[in-house]
Amino acid sequence: MSPENTSKVFLIGSSARDAAIRGLFGHAGLGDLSGKSVALKANFNSADPFPASTHPDTLRAIVTLLKEAGAREITLAERSGMGDTRNNLERLGIFALSQQLGFKVVVLDDEPEERWTHIERGGTHWLRGFYLSRVFLEADVVIQTCCLKTHGYGGHFTMSLKNSVGLVAKKIPGGHYDCMHELHGSPFQRLMIAEINKSYPVDFVIMDAAAAFIDGGPDKGTEVEPGLMLAGKDRVALDAAGVAILREFGASSLMKKPVFELDQIRRAAELGVGAASASAIELVPLDEQSRDAARRIRGILVPE
Repeated sequence: MSPENTSKVFLIGSSARDAAIRGLFGHAGLGDLSGKSVALKANFNSADPFPASTHPDTLRAIVTLLKEAGAREITLAERSGMGDTRNNLERLGIFALSQQLGFKVVVLDDEPEERWTHIERGGTHWLRGFYLSRVFLEADVVIQTCCLKTHGYGGHFTMSLKNSVGLVAKKIPGGHYDCMHELHGSPFQRLMIAEINKSYPVDFVIMDAAAAFIDGGPDKGTEVEPGLMLAGKDRVALDAAGVAILREFGASSLMKKPVFELDQIRRAAELGVGAASASAIELVPLDEQSRDAARRIRGILVPE
């Protein structure tokens, strides 16, 4: 994305999740999905409740709207980083919700080798490249929903860019090399997170910022309530706005550098994943609460 291009981030108050998500989808222009397959990546890194994991009402609202838009098939695919993925999804009620709403759940830990695509190392910091789930490469449309949190294990923050780690294999079936051991032990962890995002497209992201962690994370931390939902098509712009919100609420670990000098955002911007600078982000508030928030976020992203 060139600097002159503008990335829109839509904001709305989160007091009524279903109405908020419906408003975000409507204004961002998801369009007609008739006959299309949709791959959905939520945030189920552990079995801890929101804001550690995607709120069930958020998932319900998204799936409902995708079906109303005509989606032929919706597949939620996930690999947890903490605990057992299948057990986490069971404890959070995701399998029960899938039966109720009629969407497919794929536990990525159980996927055979042929369901993974090797992404070559290229110019990345991954020593051997990595394996990406084919669910997200074969779908007609890719939707992501993330939470708003700091990350206490080297990521600094975990939003839409970091959420992509959950669609990378820890170990390829029959293989011995542990990609997650490499990632979490690398001094380039945040750059590697950004690099995953270059390898797959995203058509739309919903960030649930009704509540957030301003320290700790991804599973537990000090909780605050920004009371917002954000959406857009640009992962870099969304994460930059999310960082600004965390700063406003006192996330001390994110205070030292300008937002676009933080490793995840800087590297993703370099790779053309999204907005090249804070000035390329257009905040679009959809109600009075988000209008005030947008003004504050803008002041943090582009300080006078």
